[in-house]
Amino acid sequence: MPLKSISRLWGRFNQVDLPVFLRRPLIGLYVWLFGCDLKEALEQDLRSYRNLGEFFRRQLRHDVRPVDDTHVLTSPSDGKVLYHGQVKHGILEQVKGVTYSLRGFLGPQTWDSSSLSPLPTVTSHDVMPLSDEAYQNSLRLKPGNELHHCIIYLAPGDYHRFHSPTTWTVQHRRHFPGELLSVNPGVARWIQGLFNFNERAVYTGQWEHGFFSMSAVGATNVGSIKIYCDKELQTNVHGKQPQNVFYDKHFTEPITVHKGDMFGEFNLGSTIVLIFEAPPGFQFKVSEGDKIKFGRPLGSSA
Repeated sequence: MPLKSISRLWGRFNQVDLPVFLRRPLIGLYVWLFGCDLKEALEQDLRSYRNLGEFFRRQLRHDVRPVDDTHVLTSPSDGKVLYHGQVKHGILEQVKGVTYSLRGFLGPQTWDSSSLSPLPTVTSHDVMPLSDEAYQNSLRLKPGNELHHCIIYLAPGDYHRFHSPTTWTVQHRRHFPGELLSVNPGVARWIQGLFNFNERAVYTGQWEHGFFSMSAVGATNVGSIKIYCDKELQTNVHGKQPQNVFYDKHFTEPITVHKGDMFGEFNLGSTIVLIFEAPPGFQFKVSEGDKIKFGRPLGSSA
């Protein structure tokens, strides 16, 4: 199916301004269908949202999501925890028993190269000679540290902005045009390597324990990914994209984002993938299948 074209059409529909008298019944139907909690919204009068897109990207009241300050890692978004755990041999799990490749998800390990241009570059990753295990070793984790990952799925009724889960420094962005397959949990159980097929914006850098990566993964009807610190990012663009191509941007002046800072937004729901190194003893504070809210504890290194 032409999922990218469908997603662009859906995006245009979301931006069509509704007559004031239709806003409450139409947006109210969406609220009812997907169980949106209007009491949490900064603006609770549905007539103030000009279109569905504005409602999808609604802001929260400042007092409803206090950011936990006792844990090193907090949830970047509202959503459902699909999976979390330690990365071993370069293989990650998207749900229990269904895997994807770290090497395929992040692409060649070139983001810390001083030779990278600060301007966007186009690169093919047809040839990736490292095995999955060798690729993980190439990340050069600190001695004794372990690599972890966490996947959070944002449903259509969730708050669609996402935030920094910790204080870290963004050094590099890699945009994979990819596909726009659905990422709901049922599909994630069916298609192995789903996240490696889909369009995604992968941001890599450093936090207090070493390597840190936060990725926004697109999906059907979620062709729009907006990152506040990266105005050049354009997703779900017109025209056929070559296979196995990604677009790199190296930030010559790394961007420091603090825990809880707004990082970006989806147009509807999608998925956030965190991949990071942590010292021995790091523990997740959530379980697979948990519903979680932005700012709540996600993991602790003590």
